[in-house]
Amino acid sequence: MRIIGLATALMLGLSAPAAAQDQTLNLLRDLTEAAGPPGFEEPVRKIMVEQMRPLADSITYDGLGSVIATQGKSGPRIMVAAHMDELGGMVRRTTGDGYITMQMLGGWLDQALIGQRWIIIGSKGPVRAVTGVRDIHVVTPDERTKVFPRDSVFLDVGAANAAEVAAMGVSAGDPVVPDAPFVVLNGTQNYMGKAWDDRIGCAVMIEAMRRLKGTKLPNQIFFVATVQEEIGLRGAEASSAIVRPDIGIALEAGVVGDVPGARPEESQVSLGAGPGMFLYDSSALPNRKLVALVKDTARAKNIPLQLDLVQGYGDDSAEIQRSNGGVPTVNLVVPTRYTHVHTGIINRRDFDQMVDLMVALLQRLDAGTVKELRSFAP
Repeated sequence: MRIIGLATALMLGLSAPAAAQDQTLNLLRDLTEAAGPPGFEEPVRKIMVEQMRPLADSITYDGLGSVIATQGKSGPRIMVAAHMDELGGMVRRTTGDGYITMQMLGGWLDQALIGQRWIIIGSKGPVRAVTGVRDIHVVTPDERTKVFPRDSVFLDVGAANAAEVAAMGVSAGDPVVPDAPFVVLNGTQNYMGKAWDDRIGCAVMIEAMRRLKGTKLPNQIFFVATVQEEIGLRGAEASSAIVRPDIGIALEAGVVGDVPGARPEESQVSLGAGPGMFLYDSSALPNRKLVALVKDTARAKNIPLQLDLVQGYGDDSAEIQRSNGGVPTVNLVVPTRYTHVHTGIINRRDFDQMVDLMVALLQRLDAGTVKELRSFAP
């Protein structure tokens, strides 16, 4: 357990003893603050392996760097996936006067890129940066309301020329991540930070493993922390080929419709109203029998379950369901405000209830249940 100082505890809106005793809060903070854009997941992988190793029967890796932790030695093969990577960028080039341009990694909103703090992971350590913007006192009226395209965004590290940037240890290809520390939001049960998509799913996996450790399982569970989801579900494709699952469950950050300006058809989910399940997204349709099993499990455990259908969304279940000759899958989500930007918000109760749901669901996936889920005989 990580002990934090009084100043940090006060910043989080907690007493130091309470923060020190909450193992889950510490895990969520460590995961969300770790840097891990696609292809640069090493810091997140280190945390995941440290947490999973004492809980797993074995740990292996795919050829892209996804972590495959197993519990159970016989029965149907259940794959649970959450991705380690976050939206970020990488250094493209340095200009003669010391500015840096970025290749964005993942589906950023262009309007969310300007005027934000970033961290470049250079060869000499972290380098702080800000995405510059032309001053309001000099821009034209048209520019004041314009969304600046990502290719026009530049990083300012305070350097006067390219040589000073190089001296900081920054070069082409270095990863860039948002600078957005974890905060308990004003004493509420809402937690603010970067990369909830999908460190929240990673944390659910670890807590579920903790709860299942030492129990008699009716199956083999492969908890997979995947890589490069944000640029094409690549880790899920590679790890599914190794796991060869009978059933697949993706754990993700959901999309909420409880913010000003949201239209009812965009999302049917609210923060703090319980975990969610997708009935549709642009990349995958869930197995209807598995959907029914999730609903029944939630009812049996008195867990509120929110249902959603979301356009413009993809998740690891899309690759899992195409593997091994076809796999029944479902995408379960922890509702999240403000995804694909610097800072998002999740609710602790939603998280805890998702862990409860996952543990109960995994305990029900025995051989007979899985056989029925995979049966399509008329």
